[in-house]
Amino acid sequence: MNQDLHPLLTQLHLKGMAHALDHELQRAEKEAAPVSEVIHRLLIQEQLYRQERSQTYRLKQATIPWDWTLKTFPFDQQPGVSKAQIQQLAGLSFLERKENIVFIGNPGTGKSGLAIGLLRQALLSGYRGRFYHAQDLIDDLYASLADRTTPKLINHLCRYDLLIIDELGYLTLKPEQVNAFFKLIGERYGRKSTLITTNLDYPEWYDLFQRKTLVDALVDRLIHHCITIRINGPSLRAPSHAKAKTNSKS
Repeated sequence: MNQDLHPLLTQLHLKGMAHALDHELQRAEKEAAPVSEVIHRLLIQEQLYRQERSQTYRLKQATIPWDWTLKTFPFDQQPGVSKAQIQQLAGLSFLERKENIVFIGNPGTGKSGLAIGLLRQALLSGYRGRFYHAQDLIDDLYASLADRTTPKLINHLCRYDLLIIDELGYLTLKPEQVNAFFKLIGERYGRKSTLITTNLDYPEWYDLFQRKTLVDALVDRLIHHCITIRINGPSLRAPSHAKAKTNSKS
């Protein structure tokens, strides 16, 4: 009978049950467990298997560039960051409220490390997310203009519960790129959460985008449902931190 069950489970794509079948049947024989209990345990194994596969897929699709977590962030070396505030954000209630987060600070202060830590926390909790370097996102949006797939790309990006846009700084932008970027932010507004890290405070965004009316609209939408965290602290890349295992970057 076992030989018949394994091919059937494989055909039905019940790999979690297939992996646990022999063990659970042997266990049931020793414990004289009722059939309902055996079925329940097998279903639990299938559920755990699928949850693990789903989590692995979400982590892969997020394209996280560094293996950082909030546990590895050196809060003791960065007095400009409130550990209590970050731990509160790690509860992910901001995702439920569709709020945005903007980390503003000088290079090396830990903005990217915090962003990745929050993204990883969201992924492990079942949310979908994606990490993007700002320049890569701008390039992808610009490339989509050539083959007229911008609406499709924006629609795809709007499905992520949390979109990280890292290092929004002094980029060279064309008007078409600016328009596509603003379109993306506008489509996500009030629907999904976006997290931006930047070394530019809001007034400096006018020089970056060169479109006052659009920047006014962008900032207004971001701030309306936004948590702004300004990190006024030392660079974690400074020589004094060279020997520390910070696993953090901005």
